[in-house]
Amino acid sequence: MLPQYSRQSFNHHPQANQPGPSVLPTPPAQGRKRKRPQQYTISYSEVQEVDENGKLRDVIVIEDTPPPPTTISPATTHNGAYSLSYQPPILSAPVRTRARAAAEAQALSASSSQVVAPALKKRKREVDEVRAPALKKSAVGSQQSNALPQTASWSSRSAAATDDTSKGPPSCDDKEGHYIIVPDDMIYNRYRTVRLLGQGTFGKVVEAVDIKTNARVAIKIIRAVPKYRDASKIEVRVLQKLKEKDPSNRHKCIHLVQWFDHRNHICLVSELLGMCIYDFLKENDFSPFPRHHIQAFAKQLLGSVAFLHDLKLIHTDLKPENILLVANDFKVVPITGHGKRGGTKQKKILNSTDIRLIDFGSATFEAEYHSTVVSTRHYRAPEIILGLGWSFPCDAYSLGCILVEFYTGIALFQTHDNLEHLAMMEMVMGKMPDKFARAGARSKPEFFKEGHRLDWPKPKTAKQNKKDVRSTRALSDIIQPSDNVNRLFLDLVQRLLAFDPASRISVKEALAHPYLAINIPPEL
Repeated sequence: MLPQYSRQSFNHHPQANQPGPSVLPTPPAQGRKRKRPQQYTISYSEVQEVDENGKLRDVIVIEDTPPPPTTISPATTHNGAYSLSYQPPILSAPVRTRARAAAEAQALSASSSQVVAPALKKRKREVDEVRAPALKKSAVGSQQSNALPQTASWSSRSAAATDDTSKGPPSCDDKEGHYIIVPDDMIYNRYRTVRLLGQGTFGKVVEAVDIKTNARVAIKIIRAVPKYRDASKIEVRVLQKLKEKDPSNRHKCIHLVQWFDHRNHICLVSELLGMCIYDFLKENDFSPFPRHHIQAFAKQLLGSVAFLHDLKLIHTDLKPENILLVANDFKVVPITGHGKRGGTKQKKILNSTDIRLIDFGSATFEAEYHSTVVSTRHYRAPEIILGLGWSFPCDAYSLGCILVEFYTGIALFQTHDNLEHLAMMEMVMGKMPDKFARAGARSKPEFFKEGHRLDWPKPKTAKQNKKDVRSTRALSDIIQPSDNVNRLFLDLVQRLLAFDPASRISVKEALAHPYLAINIPPEL
C-alpha cells in the first residue's frame, strides 16, 4: 500500500561497536573520492490509451529517473578476484557520467518537468533523492525532514469529507492538491500526525498515532485530484483482497488497516514499518548483502509474489524501493583493507531480514486492462520494452534484477534508452532466442535488422554508449559460480532473467529451486 517511505536514518544501534568476524580485504578506491548518487526530481506526462473495448483511458506515465552517474552498474564493472562469500561495493572510478545521456532522454519525453543534476562537488551529506516509480502509482521517493512546518493546526471534520471543500475550515491543500501536513493535526478525528515520511506524485505518507489504540501507523494521503482519487480506490480494492485471502499475513504483503475520505483526500492506513531496502543499501554505501541474507530475502519475495499470482494479480512494479524492512536494527562489523591505505570500513548488517512487499498502486488483475508500459526502467522485462504484452513472468524478471542488485549493491541495468537496454541484456544473458527476436522484430522493427538481429549500434550511437555495452559483463562473470551457493544462485537468477517469458521460470517453480533449500552459514 505504501510506496517507498524512509525512516530517519537508523533508530537502533544495539551493537554498533561490537567487532565482527574477519573478512577478506577489498581494494581501496582508485582516483577521486567515491561520491554518493546524485539526486533527481520526478517528471511525468499524461497520455491516453484506448483499451480493447474502445474505452479511452487516462494514463500517467512517470518518466525514468537517471541512474546515479557516479555509481557503475555491476554489469560494466570489473572488480577483480574478490572473496566468493563477500562481494564488496564497486569502488573504482566511473568511466563516464551518464548525466548527459539522461538529459538527452529527458529532452525527448513529453514531460514539461526537467531533471536537474547537482554539480559534481566534493562529497557532502546527500540530500533526498527520488527514483522513478512506474505507471499509475503513488511513489514516495525520499525521506523528508522530520521537522514539520510550524504552522497552526486546524480542526478536522468528524466524518468523511465530500468533494465539496469550498465551505467549512480553511483549505488544507496546496495548489497541486497535496494535503498540507502540520504538527499534531487530527486526521479523521482519530489519527494525530507525528511527522512527514515522504512525498511523491500521488500524495504523501505521514507517521501518525492512533489515539484509540496508541499505536503508530503510516497513512498514505492521496492528492485531492479526481484521477488520483480514482486510482487509489483501485489500490484499496487490491489491498482488501490481499487481507481477505491472507488475514494472518503469512505472505508478507502490506496490510490495510483502514481507509477513509478525509477532507477530499483518500487516506490509506497501514502498519508502520522500517525503511525500504534501497534506502538501507544507500545508507550502507551500496555494500551488498551477505549471501545468507539474500537467500532469506529471496524466499520471502518469491513467496509474496507467488501469493499474488495465485490470486491472478500481477504486481508490475517490483523493486527495492517497494520492499520494506520490518525493523531497521543492525550491527556494525569492520571490513579490513577497505579504507584509505588499507584501513577499515564499518559495514552495517541487519539484525532481522523480515520484510514486507508494498505499493500495489500499479497491481493489475490478469483478466483486466493491461497498460502498455509498466515497471520502473531498471526492472523492466524485455517483452515490455518490445511491446509484446506482459503477464505474470514480468514479475519474475523484476525479481531476477532485484536479486542481482542484492548481490552487488547496485542496479544491474543503468540506461534510459530502450535499444541500449536490450543490447545490455544480450551481453548479460546472451542472444535473444530466435522465436522471441522474430516476435520483437514484428512489434518493434526499428530495433532490429536483417530479420531478427538486434540493430545495435545505430550509425549515430555515441562512442561512449558503444563502449558501455561492449564492457557489459555476462551474468556468470557477475555471479562467479566458484562454489555451490553461487552456482545455485546463478542458475536461479538465469532462469528468472530468461528473455522469452514463455521459458522463464515462474515464481512458484522458483520456490522449489534447490538454492532456497541449502544452508548458507552467516559470513559476516
